[in-house]
Amino acid sequence: MSARLNVFEIPTAGKVIKHITSASKVVHDSSLPLTTQHLVTLRASQINGCGFCTDMHSKDAVAGGEDWLRLNLVAAWREATCFTEAERAALELTEAGTRIADGAGGVPDEVWENAAKHYDEDQLAALVFLIGLINAFNRMNVIIQQPAGDYQPGQFA
Repeated sequence: MSARLNVFEIPTAGKVIKHITSASKVVHDSSLPLTTQHLVTLRASQINGCGFCTDMHSKDAVAGGEDWLRLNLVAAWREATCFTEAERAALELTEAGTRIADGAGGVPDEVWENAAKHYDEDQLAALVFLIGLINAFNRMNVIIQQPAGDYQPGQFA
């Protein structure tokens, strides 16, 4: 299987990826815990059916010290006991923000308020932008059918 477009060889695509990646670096360097960032990017990628991003973010999380058990339970986080209340709030916001078209009125106030109990404004801003950025990457990769499985941790660092 090969991608419909090789975005690494197309000038316009390369420019867009460069800018989105720069925005992602700002979030990565924020005070939002890296563990939370890994969980959020993995969960959004699972929901969106983005194999490439699911592969990448799970491998990067493990390379960063995350436990495979927790990663395997991200899709079932509501029933899993291994996530903190703050991580649960971030995963809940991720799901609401990723499935925004499924809910009338967007992200419910209760979901936002729960996240706001666990994160300061800077972290909330990072979380919101992380959710938006990973959804953008997921959608682009799904549209072009970017294959999954060959990613090496840190490959795009």
